[in-house]
Amino acid sequence: MLTQENIFFLILAYLIGSLPSAVWLGKTFYNKDVREYGSGNAGATNTFRVLGKKAGIPVLLMDVFKGWFAVYLASFSVADNVESQLAFGIAAVIGHLFPIYTGFRGGKGIATLLGFMIGVEPIAAGICALIFLISFLISKYVSLSSIFASIAFPLVIVFSYGYNNVNSSLFLFSIFVPILALITHQKNIERLIRGEENKAKFGKNK
Repeated sequence: MLTQENIFFLILAYLIGSLPSAVWLGKTFYNKDVREYGSGNAGATNTFRVLGKKAGIPVLLMDVFKGWFAVYLASFSVADNVESQLAFGIAAVIGHLFPIYTGFRGGKGIATLLGFMIGVEPIAAGICALIFLISFLISKYVSLSSIFASIAFPLVIVFSYGYNNVNSSLFLFSIFVPILALITHQKNIERLIRGEENKAKFGKNK
């Protein structure tokens, strides 16, 4: 049931997800809008690419925190359940993708989605993070590794709970994860197919 309280928390979760950490950090400390460089995305990966590790790591942590904190908001709600956690987490991811503060030009939402996953299913999120790391170390492609990790999430959820025991809302969310990753990485997939995707080079130390 959609109550005034739920609407308030959904809007708050969206506003938290909208916080453009990459844009604000880049403009404040480097006098650069990361959306004008590299891939043009206001996310952690492009921040690493454009500004280096000293900027990329804080942005990554802040984006992950946004997703986690949106889920945590459910603990302040009367309806503190999985459905509320999922709804608030999704609102935060949408906020990261389409941030109201910066003309709705955001990132791809993977770091915020990871924080969301940690808030809902920390063990499954950890397994997927490990899959990402292994894939990245082998391929050096952030995009491909993100896709692999997202595809693994529903498989991990089903394996953990069993198909007949998993919460239906949680299962639907787990399906949402790879769909979102595939949609937001469409251009990356096209470049991967053409052999034009750039491998990550995070060696900058600005």
